[in-house]
Amino acid sequence: MTPWEIHGFELANCNCDTGCPCQFMSLPTKGHCEAAVAFIIEKGHYGDVDLSGTRLAQVFKWPGAVHEGNGTMQTIIDESATPEQRNALEKIATGQDTEDMATFWWVYSAMSPHKLETLYKPLDIKMDFDGRSGSAKVPDVFETAFEPLTNPITGVEHRARINLPHGFEYRFAEVAKATTTTTGAIAITENTGSHAHFCELHMNNAGVLEAA
Repeated sequence: MTPWEIHGFELANCNCDTGCPCQFMSLPTKGHCEAAVAFIIEKGHYGDVDLSGTRLAQVFKWPGAVHEGNGTMQTIIDESATPEQRNALEKIATGQDTEDMATFWWVYSAMSPHKLETLYKPLDIKMDFDGRSGSAKVPDVFETAFEPLTNPITGVEHRARINLPHGFEYRFAEVAKATTTTTGAIAITENTGSHAHFCELHMNNAGVLEAA
């Protein structure tokens, strides 16, 4: 197994109501799951391959809950990545060189037997972590706009976080809402003002790094 480690950020949007029942061991709001996710890797490595400054994104769709499987997924890697970086990112993002069940990538990949061809395109990702706002754009695949939660009466921004001490994706996540439109092979049709979260990624082959 090739050792790897990454540090960066994740911007995710799924079709569930704000908070996402999956985070609390419940079934998805509408009985199935659709998601678009973007990743910024500030620093990291895969063996001796430097992954600092790389970006990737993924689109997922499951006919039921994630754990019921039979999902379809597609990985998109920023076209600026070198061949070595492309190979490394694809392996990490599809759960390879990872201990069983250690990361969300391992689980999502295991639950997605239908893997579409990996794409290499320019990824435009903008993020204001504290402001819970940003965007992720992949030409001819998807576009997501993130915004903070707001009080439905006053319109004032509302801040909420999810804390998962034993999570396989993160320890803390800032909750937001987002809308995703797709133009690629995987159609997402219900992600309008739905659950979104921003989280720091600190991870290696064995899962989330506690020290981070």
